[in-house]
Amino acid sequence: MTEPHWIIHLPTTLTSVDGAAALAMALRRSLGHVLAIDFGETTLSEEDRQCVRTRVWCDARLDGSGRCLRPADHDDGCAPE
Repeated sequence: MTEPHWIIHLPTTLTSVDGAAALAMALRRSLGHVLAIDFGETTLSEEDRQCVRTRVWCDARLDGSGRCLRPADHDDGCAPE
């Protein structure tokens, strides 16, 4: 049995999902080198509806090159960037 992983909930003062997604993208750009953070699993939720989550990235597994880092709602093929 593996140890449980921990989730960090980071409240913001942002009032739009686009603003929150932009902040998540900026955090990935600046902290992407920190291996303890799994940015592919990043989700957003409204403050009073935290059980309803919106994925930021697609995160689909790619053959031999990790996971798709494109936005969750992309229309074309998956890519590592």
